[in-house]
Amino acid sequence: MNASSESNGLAADAPTADAPTVNAPTADALTADAWIGRLAPSPTGRLHIGNAYAALAAWLSARSRGGRLVLRIEDIDRPRCKAGADTAIMEDLRWLGLEWDGDPIWQSARTALYDEALQKLQSEGVIYPCFCSRGQLRAASAPHDDDGFFIYPGTCRRLNSEERQRRLDAGDRHSWRIAMPDTDVTVHDRIFGDHTFNLARDCGDVVLRRSDGIVAYQLAVTVDDMAQRVTDIVRGRDLLRSAAIQLWIRHCLGRPDRPFAESSHSDAPTPSNPSFAHLPLLDDESGKRLAKRNQAIDLATLRADGVSTQAVVGYCAWLMGIVDAPEPQNPGDLLVAYSEARIATNPQDRAVDVHALYE
Repeated sequence: MNASSESNGLAADAPTADAPTVNAPTADALTADAWIGRLAPSPTGRLHIGNAYAALAAWLSARSRGGRLVLRIEDIDRPRCKAGADTAIMEDLRWLGLEWDGDPIWQSARTALYDEALQKLQSEGVIYPCFCSRGQLRAASAPHDDDGFFIYPGTCRRLNSEERQRRLDAGDRHSWRIAMPDTDVTVHDRIFGDHTFNLARDCGDVVLRRSDGIVAYQLAVTVDDMAQRVTDIVRGRDLLRSAAIQLWIRHCLGRPDRPFAESSHSDAPTPSNPSFAHLPLLDDESGKRLAKRNQAIDLATLRADGVSTQAVVGYCAWLMGIVDAPEPQNPGDLLVAYSEARIATNPQDRAVDVHALYE
C-alpha cells in the first residue's frame, strides 16, 4: 500500500454497533454437500506429534462427511520458514496416510491477493496505520486469558486524520490494523460449544499487515480460506478467539452491506460462514504446550526410530478421545469412530508421553 496516496483508512471515531445483528447463513454458490476442509501447516520445521494429531482430526472431519481436503503451505512469514520444510511436511503427511485433493498452494505466491484485500478494507474505511513500536506495545498490553492473546489498547486509532497523514508523509514505520466494532460474535464450535467474544473488548484491533511489510496471519488465512472455499476449519483451541476475528474480516471482505452473521454450527456451512471444530491442545510431560520451538519430538525422529505410521495414527486417535486405547490404526479405519461429540466429553488438554510410541 502506498502511504502517500492513502486516505488514512479510518476516521477518529471508528465504526461501532449498538447491538449484534445475527442472521442465518446466507445462500452461497456452494452446495450443501460440498464439505471442504483444509490442512494448513507452517514450514518452520518438521511436523511433530501435535501437528499430526491436528492434521488427522482435519482429515477425519472432511473424509467422514464425504468432503474434500485442500493443502495450504502457510509460508507467508518467510524469515521463520526453513528451507525444504514444506517438502518434508508433505512427505510426513503422505507417510501418515493423510492425502489431500488437488495441488497445494503456497501463501508466499499469493501476496497480490493479500494486497488486494488490504486495498478493499481501506476502501471500506475499516483499517488504519499503527505507529506503535514493539516496546510501546509490550508496555501497554498484557496477555489475555491462557491463549497469550494481546489486546491492543487503541492508541493509534485515536489519532486524528491530520496527524495520521503527517506521520505517513514523514515515512514513519507503521503496521495496519483493522478497527473492531463493539459487537458480539458467538462462535458455535462443534467441540467447545458456544463462545461469545466482543470484538472490541476481547479481540481488539488486530494487525493485518506488519510494519516489516509481511501480511499477518489473520488476514492471510481468511483470504485463503475464502479463495479455497473452505467450509470446515479444524484446529487447536488456542485459535477459538481467532474464529471471531476471521469471521469479521470475512464479513468486511465479502458483503459488508449485509447484516453481520455469527458462525455456522450446522452440517451445511458455506464458504462465507464456515463451521469450526477446535481441539484440546497437547502438552509435553512437563506441562508445556507441544511446539516446534520447544523441540517437540518430530515425525522424522519417530520414523528413524522405527515407529510405524499406524502407531502414530492410533496414538493420535487415542489422544483425540475417539478410541479407547492407543492401538495401531490406519486413518481410514477411524472414519466410523470419528466423533466430535466424543472428543467434547473431555475438553481438557492432553498430556503426551512419546515413550508410549516405542512400547
